[in-house]
Amino acid sequence: MKSKVKPIPEGFHAVTPYIGVRDAARAIDFYKKAFGATELPGRLADASGKILHAEIRIGDSTIMLAEESLEWGNHSPQSLGGSSVRLALYVEDVDALASRALSAGAKLLSPVEDQFYGDRSGRLEDPFGHVWIIGTHKEDVSPEEIEKRTKAMFGGA
Repeated sequence: MKSKVKPIPEGFHAVTPYIGVRDAARAIDFYKKAFGATELPGRLADASGKILHAEIRIGDSTIMLAEESLEWGNHSPQSLGGSSVRLALYVEDVDALASRALSAGAKLLSPVEDQFYGDRSGRLEDPFGHVWIIGTHKEDVSPEEIEKRTKAMFGGA
């Protein structure tokens, strides 16, 4: 008897980022060094070696990626002049991750600091134009307390 196929494949969540990058092979190497990613089996490449599809795992999350291909509508942040999407990554030790990512070639956009909403976080841009909000959750803060702290920092009703 055939077993029922899961509608969401093993190792995936309901939403999975799929990013376009220039030089996908180099991007995979960067994500391994900077974020401890592992490449999952199933890399697909064309005859020239251009990566058509690959998957990496960072922590418990999968990210799909492919080489920029304008004819397929797969743009990188470089061809678009940036991206409105941010990738948020929670880790055990955000300071260690930031140091490793910067050593691997990431650019610091905002330093890792304790935040009013309970995280210690900062922002990095990877060498391929994707922005990562990296953080470690340090404090459980109620919605009421977050609202109070937000008003204290930014004003408002």
